[in-house]
Amino acid sequence: MRAIWKGAVSFGLVSVPVKLYSATESHDVSFRQVHAKDGGRIKYQRVCSIDGEEVAYADIAKGYETEDGEMVILTDDDLAELPSTSSREIAVEKFVPSDQIDPMLFEKSYYLEPEKTGAKPYALLRQALLDADRMAVVTVALRQRTSVAVLRVRDDVIVLQTMMWPDEIRQPDFSVDAGDVKPAEVKMANMLVETLAGDFDAADFEDDYAEAVTTLVKTKIEGGEVKKTATSTKSSGEVVDLLAALQRSVDAAKSARGESDDDEDAAADEKPAKKTAKTAKKAPAKKAAKKAAKKAAKKAPAKKAAARKAS
Repeated sequence: MRAIWKGAVSFGLVSVPVKLYSATESHDVSFRQVHAKDGGRIKYQRVCSIDGEEVAYADIAKGYETEDGEMVILTDDDLAELPSTSSREIAVEKFVPSDQIDPMLFEKSYYLEPEKTGAKPYALLRQALLDADRMAVVTVALRQRTSVAVLRVRDDVIVLQTMMWPDEIRQPDFSVDAGDVKPAEVKMANMLVETLAGDFDAADFEDDYAEAVTTLVKTKIEGGEVKKTATSTKSSGEVVDLLAALQRSVDAAKSARGESDDDEDAAADEKPAKKTAKTAKKAPAKKAAKKAAKKAAKKAPAKKAAARKAS
């Protein structure tokens, strides 16, 4: 695992240097939206709802929508003025009984690993939590925002679990009125509970849906039911726009010179013909040069022989 945060747990005058690891990962099955005809991926564009134009990432800002539908645009300077913290401290506020915290408040879990210098105080804090059967309520700065969390022990490792703020828990807006419940019905329900009573073991439960999807996909692959899609050569909208702009520039330059695509095609057809004519002219000249060379070679020995006789 890779540590996502480094800091220290502080309670009283004790400081425990630790590393933070994500304790969970999702194995949920995800699907792609594709064209049923050829399996091509469906892409989404960033389009403005007012002018219908595609918006580049550089032009995208954060906006806060009010209850009456008005949009307040926030700049980077506005966001920089918001209260934030980069503290590397997990500050213990108090130790509370475990049954006082509603599990609905728990959000995400992280493992805490001690640095080498903090192994002993880490073990002391872990043992203290176990002996007291309590959780440590802490405040911690994650992603530049202060969160409330708890420390508890799981399999000899201290786990940090971030919690939602109280106002983030919704209250049910309905009531249940089942009428009068008969004693015999309550007795039968209690018997059912006793019949199904047992200890919880997470290994008893499996993700049947993910396993079924994996088997289905494997069967289709073995049966040859696979859509092979061609890889797109277009890297981004900006490149396409640049090519289009270059093409328009070329067309404009041709128009300024009074040329057209037909003229260019005709010029391309004329070039081979000119080359053929030149080749035809050069061919006889080459043959004549070869004949002259042969005659010169034959005469050369005769001249040498005459020179010897004269001497």
